[in-house]
Amino acid sequence: MISKEVRSSEVIALARTTKDDIDRVIDADCKAIHLFIATSDIHMKYKLRMSREEVVEKAVDAIEYAKSHGLTIEFSAEDSTRSDLVFLTRVFQEVVNAGADRVDIADTVGVMIPTRMYGLVKHIRDNVRGNYILSVHCHNDFGMAVANSVTAIEAGADQVHVTVLGVGERAGNAALEEVVTSIAFVLGLKTNIRFEHILSTAILVSELFRIPINPNKPIVGINAFSHESGIHVHGVLTNPLTYEPIDPSVVGAKRRIVLGKHSGKHAVMYVLKQLGVEPSDDIVSKVLARVKELGDQGLNIGYDELVRIIKSIVSSEYDCKHKDLKIPPEISVR
Repeated sequence: MISKEVRSSEVIALARTTKDDIDRVIDADCKAIHLFIATSDIHMKYKLRMSREEVVEKAVDAIEYAKSHGLTIEFSAEDSTRSDLVFLTRVFQEVVNAGADRVDIADTVGVMIPTRMYGLVKHIRDNVRGNYILSVHCHNDFGMAVANSVTAIEAGADQVHVTVLGVGERAGNAALEEVVTSIAFVLGLKTNIRFEHILSTAILVSELFRIPINPNKPIVGINAFSHESGIHVHGVLTNPLTYEPIDPSVVGAKRRIVLGKHSGKHAVMYVLKQLGVEPSDDIVSKVLARVKELGDQGLNIGYDELVRIIKSIVSSEYDCKHKDLKIPPEISVR
């Protein structure tokens, strides 16, 4: 169904190196196949129960069969990062010789660190000859999937596997939203990602998968572009680049000025201006004092409470003419 309906992107089907799996991909009318077989000694001994020679033969036979049916082929060496380097290099060379269009280094249990990933990617790039795309597939067991993916690009990889919000087995995979923004705005490389849809896509996946987005999740968390500290708010209101790496609108997000126990006068002045209230020193001081007082008591300052505070202070100064105050969505409280 996916291969018939999706036309704007390549649909690639994952398959084991067996004729039955490959035939199912062909029957599904997919034009690309992602074949995989494990290459680490622990997988070959306990899961596959195959020798190194048998693994090479099975991989090559599968690629030749898929190639004979005109499929674009990506080959993954499962558990690459725990495989013997000499054997892994040989496997990749054999599958490229057999017709694989892409080869993938799979960090199946997330044991890599960026320096080791850099060295491994560079080694494969330098020692496997042929015309192929080099990819990496990083898991997040030790929290380094994004870092390893970005480092792989630095080392010469052409492609990385990602998932929205990093959803995946165990601790998940490299998060699309973090990887692509890092590649574009830190490394300065071009992608075809439509960044303005990143946040809305993350929210959709969160709703459909019933996985909440952590508030401090980079790029798409509600706190990613939120500012409460008085120093930070002052800086970001003067020039957003002081405390924001990118403009939040780039990824479809909005800047949030948060009022709380760490707030300073600049945040209160900003809120009052947004409400059309002249932020006199007296009003600013009174609102700030009340916000900090409640915050120091460990109380959450909800939307209604903030409105009540501002109304009570402003009305005494302005004879209640601002009784219909409404807080804009980019202003938040906690």
